[in-house]
Amino acid sequence: MVGVKPIPISSYLGMDGLLRVRSFSLTSTAFLNFSSPLDNTLTHNQTGLEAMMSIKAGSIWGGYSATFEKFVYGVTVGQKYLMEKTRLGIPALIDSEGLHGFTNNGTIFPSPFAMACSFNRAAVQAAGKTVTDEAEGLGITHIFAPVLDLARELRFGRVEEGFGEDPFLTGEMGKAYVTGLQAGARRNTSSTAKARVAATCKHFAAFGSPQGGLNLAPVAGGERELQTTYIPPFAKACSDALSIMTAYSSYDGIPAASNKHLLVDILRKQLGYKYMVTTDAGAVSLLHTMHQVSSGYEEDARLAVQVYQTQMGGDAFYPYLTLVDQVKKGLINVSYIDKTVEYVLRTKFTLGLFESMWIQSSLDDTDSPPLDPYPYPDYAKNIRSAASKQSLLDIERESIVLLENRNKLLPLKKTGSVALIGPSANKVIFGDYVFHGADKYGTTPLDGFKKILANSSVQINYAKGCELWSADQSGFPEAIAAAKKSDVAVVVVGTWSRDQTELWQGLNATTGEHVDVASLDLVGAQLPLVKAIKATGKPTVVVFVSGKPVSEPWIAQHADAVIFQGYPGELGGCIDVLSWFGLLVLGGVALAEIIYGIQNPSGKTSVSWPRSVGTLPAFYNYLKGSRPWGDSGYIDDDGTIHLGHAYVLDSPVPLWAFGHGLSYTTFEYSGLTLASQTLSARQPLKLSVKVKNTGTVAGKEVVQVYVTDVVSSVVTPVRQLVGFEKVSIAPGATVKVDFNIPATEFGLWSMDNKWVVEPGLFTVTIGPSDQVYANSTFTVMS
Repeated sequence: MVGVKPIPISSYLGMDGLLRVRSFSLTSTAFLNFSSPLDNTLTHNQTGLEAMMSIKAGSIWGGYSATFEKFVYGVTVGQKYLMEKTRLGIPALIDSEGLHGFTNNGTIFPSPFAMACSFNRAAVQAAGKTVTDEAEGLGITHIFAPVLDLARELRFGRVEEGFGEDPFLTGEMGKAYVTGLQAGARRNTSSTAKARVAATCKHFAAFGSPQGGLNLAPVAGGERELQTTYIPPFAKACSDALSIMTAYSSYDGIPAASNKHLLVDILRKQLGYKYMVTTDAGAVSLLHTMHQVSSGYEEDARLAVQVYQTQMGGDAFYPYLTLVDQVKKGLINVSYIDKTVEYVLRTKFTLGLFESMWIQSSLDDTDSPPLDPYPYPDYAKNIRSAASKQSLLDIERESIVLLENRNKLLPLKKTGSVALIGPSANKVIFGDYVFHGADKYGTTPLDGFKKILANSSVQINYAKGCELWSADQSGFPEAIAAAKKSDVAVVVVGTWSRDQTELWQGLNATTGEHVDVASLDLVGAQLPLVKAIKATGKPTVVVFVSGKPVSEPWIAQHADAVIFQGYPGELGGCIDVLSWFGLLVLGGVALAEIIYGIQNPSGKTSVSWPRSVGTLPAFYNYLKGSRPWGDSGYIDDDGTIHLGHAYVLDSPVPLWAFGHGLSYTTFEYSGLTLASQTLSARQPLKLSVKVKNTGTVAGKEVVQVYVTDVVSSVVTPVRQLVGFEKVSIAPGATVKVDFNIPATEFGLWSMDNKWVVEPGLFTVTIGPSDQVYANSTFTVMS
C-alpha cells in the first residue's frame, strides 16, 4: 500500500566495498545504443547491463537526444534490474542537464543569464517547474541545475549559464529555480517524499572567476571574498537542494574536489548541508593530471571521498574503482565511504525512490498506479504542453532589456518598411547545454517579424550582410540597399554558442563551456556592418543576441536604440499561436513584440557591460577604492586622441551598469519610509516606497534596494543589492512597495572570521544601480 515507511538509511551502511562503490558512481550508457536520436529499437545488452550495474549504478546519465519511448524503456529496464535483481534493491538516480530545459528534447527556455534579466522570481520558478513537469514522467530524477557561478570574469565562456554578477540576485534566482524543480513529490509517494527531482546547485564554489577567464584555471581569493561573495548564493538557494556539484578549479591553491575547508567546514558544518555532493565530470582525476596535488588515481579517490563526494564520471571511473582494494589494504577508512553513501541515500529517500519496492510487486502489473522510481505511463503529456509554452512565453517577454532608446524611436509603428539585417537575424541561437538538433524548435527573428507583421502593410527587407564568424564584407552592398529602401533598420548581431554535441565536436563558437575569449568585441565584420547601416542615415536599432555583454562603445554611443536579448528559448522570435492553444489568431512573442510595442520591455541587466576587456572587472559592487577618481580618455570618431588618467584612453565606468533597463513608460519614486531608522543587529530593515507610472502605457518596474555600509572595519562594496520587487503599474497609477530585509544582508565577514552586522551608519538607495530615485539612512546600534 502507498505510504509504507522507508527503511532507515543506517540499514544500508556497512556493506561490502563493491556495493559501496556502486552506491555512488555515475555511469554512461553501457546497455543501450543512443548513437542515433531517431533509432527506436527497444532492445538492450543484458551482459552490458549486468556488468554496469555491478559497480556503477548509483546514478545513470540520461541526457540523450533519443525517442521518449526508447528512453523510458531504458530507464525501466535499468531500474527494474536494480530493484529486483540486486541484493539491496537500491534504485539509481537518472540524470539530465536542466539549465534551461532538460537535455532529452525538453522545452528550451532562455539561458539563465537571460532569465535573470527578468528580475522575476515567479517566472524563474515557473521555468524550473516546467523542466520537472516535462522530465519527471520520463523517470528523470536528478537535474544538473542551477548554476550559481557569478559572472565577475566576463571572458569566461560559461557566463551564459549563471544568473549574473550579483550574489543577491543569483541567490534569489537560484532559490526560485531550485524551488521550481523540486517542489512537490513524485506520484504516489508517501509523506516522507519531499521533492520531484533532485536539483543540483553548481559549481561549489567560486568557479566563475578563473584567472585570465580561462576554463578550469585557478581562482585567486581569500576567505573574506569566499564568504562574502561566493558562498552566499549557495547558502540562500541550496539549503534544500538535494544535490550539489563541486567545481573543477582550485581556490586559493586548493582544488574544490579535495577542499576539506570548503566541503566539510563550510558546506557540512557552517551551512549544515545534509544531502549528496558530486564532483563534476572528470574532476577527480584532475587532482593528479592538472592540479598535481595527487600522485595518481588511488590518491585522487582518497582525497575526493574524504570530503564525502560521489564521482560523477568523465574519466572512466578509474579513481573510485580503486576504493575497494584501498579499503581492504587499510589505505582509507571505510567510515568515509559509509558517510558518503549516507548522504546519497538521504537524497534518494527524500525523493521517495525506494517506496515502490514495497508497494508494487511487478512493473508489468498494469493495474497498479505508476510508482517511483519508474517512468509514468503518460510520460509525454506534459512535454511542450500549453502550460509549458505559457511559462516560456512569460519569461521570454520579461528577459529582454532595452538598453538605449534615443528620441523614443521604439516602439516601431506597423507602417512603412523595415530592414532586418545581420548574421543573427535569420538564425536560431540557443545557449549551451541544449540537445543536438534543438534549433528545429526555435524561431528566428526574421520569422518572428514576418508573423507579427503578417496582417499589416509593413514591408520587410531582409539581408544577412555578413557571417557571424567572418570578416568578409561582400554582403554589405545588399544590406545597405535594404536599409536605404526602408524607413528604419534593425541590425541583429552578437555572440553564438552551440548545442552540446556540436560544442564538443569543436565547431566554432564564442561562448559556452571551454569557449573563452580574450575580447568582448563583436567578431569579424559585425561592427563594420552596423557602422555601414548607420551611415545610410536611416534610424538604426541594434539588437545584441548574446550570451554575455558585448563591449562596443561605438554602438552604445551612435545607435538610435539598443536591445539586449540573451540567448532566447524556443519562442525568441514569433510563433503561430494556433498550433499551441487552438486560438484563431497569430501572435508574436519576445523580440518582435518588444520592438513593435505589443509588450513593454521590463528586463534589467544582470551583468554590467564593460567598455572593453581592458576595463574589467566591471561589476557594480566593487570594493571601495577600486575605481579611484580620475578623468578618462577617449578617441573621437575623427581619430582625435584625448588622454586621461583613469584610464588613459578609456573609462572604468561600464557602458550600462547592473540593474539598467529602459521602458516605454516612465516611473516616479516618492515617499520612501523606513519603519525605524535605528535597528539592532538582529532587526530587519523594513521600508516602503511609492512608485507611480507617469507615462501613457502600462509597465513593469523592478524596484531595487541597495545598501552601503558607511564606515566598516573591513573594506566593503560601494553598494550592494539587498532587495528587489517587480511590480506591474497601470498608466497614472501608484503602487506602494514594501520590503522586509534581514539584517544579515548588510553584514560582513569580520577580521575575526565571523559573519557579523557591525554597528554604525548605513545608506539605503532605491532605484537602478546607476540612478538613485530615493535614498535615506539608518543606524545599527551596538
